[in-house]
Amino acid sequence: MNRIITGTLAATAFLALAAPALADNAWGNYHWARSENPLALKLGDNVSATWDAYLTIASSDWSASTVLDTTVVSGGTNNTKGRYTPKNCVPTLGRVEVCSAKYGATGWLGIAQIWITGDGHIAQGTAKMNDTYFNKGTYNTPAWRQLVMCQEVAHDFGLDHQDETFDNPNLGTCMDYTNDPDGGPGGASATDPGNEHPNAHDYQQLESIYSHLDSTTTVGQSTNPGANASQINRGQFGSLVRSTNGGRTELYMLDLGNGQRVFTHVIWAD
Repeated sequence: MNRIITGTLAATAFLALAAPALADNAWGNYHWARSENPLALKLGDNVSATWDAYLTIASSDWSASTVLDTTVVSGGTNNTKGRYTPKNCVPTLGRVEVCSAKYGATGWLGIAQIWITGDGHIAQGTAKMNDTYFNKGTYNTPAWRQLVMCQEVAHDFGLDHQDETFDNPNLGTCMDYTNDPDGGPGGASATDPGNEHPNAHDYQQLESIYSHLDSTTTVGQSTNPGANASQINRGQFGSLVRSTNGGRTELYMLDLGNGQRVFTHVIWAD
């Protein structure tokens, strides 16, 4: 079986439990600490020209929230002697790095990662798009690219999925798994909407996640409060926490010590 990850969270967050429509789709209690509203979060652009428009649209979509304002900035991943290496997608404290590269036949299509501090706040995040799959076949379409970009970036805010069933009608949100991302004829319903952008429930969930202000902030920080910045690879996902949908969605946790954790939330496609 060729398995593709289409959504992960928390220094690799795999998919979680299947959720009914309009259910709570927060990722645990994890969120960026912020001392003012809206949460001003930078998205580092480490993607190819093919992906730039999708990242711009995702940033604009999520910034429509009353509690979130994202800005696309120059990428800062793995700057070694002036050379950036998007494939490594090394995180930067206080922001999200968004990367695209030919990561190989890893089994995943897209993966989002967040590093959690001992007090449960997000310290840094990454979102990766695997061009090994996007450059050919089923996934080489605007709808698939926009859905995955929208979803992976959103995981780095603390959002989870609204629904994890692939073959039912679309909910009209990129936080809903589907076999037919542009909706309409060819999928479970001839009249369902596309799943390329957030919907009203996603914005409501963000308002719930960020309903309070913190005394400090993890956004834009330059000192590490303890979160481990090392790369988390396939063999470092940690312990399996739960598996649903016949193993198609799984959640892992890697304990970094001192209360810090890495959660891997992934969806595998046939």
